[in-house]
Amino acid sequence: MAQAQGSTPIGYSKLKIDVPLIIITGVLAGCGLIYEYLLSHYAARVLGAVETVIFTIISLMIVSMGVGSFLSARIKDPFNGFVVLELSMALAGSMAVLVSGTLMAGTFLLPQTMSETLNLPHGWSLNGGVFAVLNEISRATPYFMACLLGVLIGMEIPLIARIREILHNQHIKDNIGTIYGADYIGAGVGAVIWVGWMLSIDPAMAGALTAMLNLVVGFAFIAIFHQRIKHREWMLAVHGILFVVALTTAYHGPSWQAMAENVMYADRVVYQYDTKFQRLVVTRRERGPGGQPLLTFHINGRVQFASDDEKIYHSMLVFPALLASARHDNILIIGGGDGLALRDVLSWQPKAVTLLDLDRELVQFFAQETATGENRRFINMNNNAFADPRVEIIYGDAWLSLDHLIHQGKRYDAIIVDLPDPSHPDLNKLYSTGFYAKLRNVLAGDGAMAVQSTSPYHAKRTFLSIGRTVEAAGFGKVDQYHANVPSFGEWGWTIAAPHGLSPRARIEKFAGSMPENWATLPMIKASFVFGRDYFADREKILINQPRSGTIYRYHMLDWGELRE
Repeated sequence: MAQAQGSTPIGYSKLKIDVPLIIITGVLAGCGLIYEYLLSHYAARVLGAVETVIFTIISLMIVSMGVGSFLSARIKDPFNGFVVLELSMALAGSMAVLVSGTLMAGTFLLPQTMSETLNLPHGWSLNGGVFAVLNEISRATPYFMACLLGVLIGMEIPLIARIREILHNQHIKDNIGTIYGADYIGAGVGAVIWVGWMLSIDPAMAGALTAMLNLVVGFAFIAIFHQRIKHREWMLAVHGILFVVALTTAYHGPSWQAMAENVMYADRVVYQYDTKFQRLVVTRRERGPGGQPLLTFHINGRVQFASDDEKIYHSMLVFPALLASARHDNILIIGGGDGLALRDVLSWQPKAVTLLDLDRELVQFFAQETATGENRRFINMNNNAFADPRVEIIYGDAWLSLDHLIHQGKRYDAIIVDLPDPSHPDLNKLYSTGFYAKLRNVLAGDGAMAVQSTSPYHAKRTFLSIGRTVEAAGFGKVDQYHANVPSFGEWGWTIAAPHGLSPRARIEKFAGSMPENWATLPMIKASFVFGRDYFADREKILINQPRSGTIYRYHMLDWGELRE
């Protein structure tokens, strides 16, 4: 007997059609959003230029999803097409990070390998021509993977909508609304999962786990609608094979990715960990028999300090501010989660020190020895500063946390600002007039503040803008100084006081004693001297307002990560 027009197909109830399809739509929407966040997050870490990369990846995926929606109309059998689509999604999703990392590592290593193979003279490098092209292609891999995943994601909703109408055997008035409602809710759940958990695990593992969920959805779809699936035994077999591949990738992917990433560092990687906010990497270089190994600490691929010259950086950050302050009883440190600036502050015997840092896991790495002891030397380097009873640690966003300190009426004799360079849009506000004005409100009138200010040689506009911005925030006296830190090159700092003599003049008049450290008083005094006409164009440099993005843009331009 022929089936009546508009009736539900034999073997399917409306409940059996709608509930699974709505759940499948929601789950796939969550997976799609995780892929989007995962690729943009990973690409930003390995390529730099964070804001540009993230927005580009997301834009490419959105456009590609539109292309995928158009292409879905070419799939004649939506049931088999959907199963193949989930297999393709799982394969691409589980491999996206590994393929990108491996290609970038391979093209990075290729010139050196070819030079050794061809026995070229020492100092010759194969960096141009085809090698430069291959390097650019490898760096474009995350964008290509974003487009591929975007096309696949874009095909899902149109196919599910077609499948639902075929199963209902009629045009459904609320079809699009129902499918998109499930899609939006699922995407929201995916965002929560990403932020709450996957953001802090290895990207390769996150991609593989998400791919496994795609395969579970594909398997469930076959089980529920098996009457409509052709070659279902083969389909199930491929699902099983890819599930094993994804499971293997989830287990071994982090170590494989680490091996690929290790090639990008000059020294051997001995520790790496993803916190909720950043990727921490420690590299080690052996110095031969009897030599102390060189340890270098990186955040998101950028050097933060090296064990053999960190004392230069931290003493030049801390000592000038304390030399220029009338008292040293109560000190505030912004950032500095490695405890090295804290170590130098404690050498001045303050009564209390407050350290404000965003990343609890980073601080714990420098405060508490791990089971395997890989951080023991770092704790020795900071003299176990976090165990000092005078130290109070506040975890949170510095911008918001300062509001609480102002509300509590806190005042500090000196402030040390030890933040990463403004290489991320979120850091721009922490180099703005608004942030420095907040610091001005918690600094004693006869105190001083020192700010890490990037390189005055490589990033002159950024360096000068920081000085001008501090001045515009209400600090009456602002000076800038510099020193050579071998790991960074020429580096600079800004020092400011709200009233009275300039910090430089105070240091010139200093007649007391200071704790022993790498920096000496004559060297600190000399650090305020710059070359002829260095500040000649200072007034042309823009001041950074909280939402202007000026410092971030200057930094990207100065370090060659953005074209003018």
